[in-house]
Amino acid sequence: MPGVSSLMCPATLLVARHGEAEYVEDCFSDEGGTLTRDGRAQAELLAEQLRGRRIAHVWCSDLARAVQTAEIVAHRLGVGVTTRKTLREVDVGDLVGEPFSVDAVSSVTDRWSGGDLDAAFAGGESGAEVLARYAGALGEIADVHRGETVLVVAHEKACCFALPRLGRHDGPDLADQQALANGEYAELVVDGDDWAVTRWGSSATS
Repeated sequence: MPGVSSLMCPATLLVARHGEAEYVEDCFSDEGGTLTRDGRAQAELLAEQLRGRRIAHVWCSDLARAVQTAEIVAHRLGVGVTTRKTLREVDVGDLVGEPFSVDAVSSVTDRWSGGDLDAAFAGGESGAEVLARYAGALGEIADVHRGETVLVVAHEKACCFALPRLGRHDGPDLADQQALANGEYAELVVDGDDWAVTRWGSSATS
């Protein structure tokens, strides 16, 4: 029965960082951003790179920079787009409205990298909550697309933190690798309870 066999097939999720964006505000905010000219070019290049992968669908965060990236790729590949709030960037809580600061983010995310997943942004998410959110979102997508390959457009901090911890991989610890650049993607193969990261940016992990 085709239906039964498809349920037993792995799903392949290509999880990409959105294209480069520019913002009106220079503080922490919920602003979705707008793709720059370079960002649109990055999305177009991503579509060309994926043209031979038979992408079945594109999923993305509901923030504008991710939606714009997803729509450019989907248009070029002739597939549909579905947004999910659960694919958003890390919730920094009380930092919203404060001047943007890399140090303010790193003071929490560095603790996550050190294994303290209970560390949280005041009024925002802990590392454990980000992992649970992305596990749920990616698991849902995988269940819908058994036996298929899909693109997921997400955000730097959230996906670069979550993916190395949700999927097994060979070689160096991906958590210590360079973050995905705009338009780059990681490849996650979900086969039941077995999640494996098989590619990180331009490099295979196995």
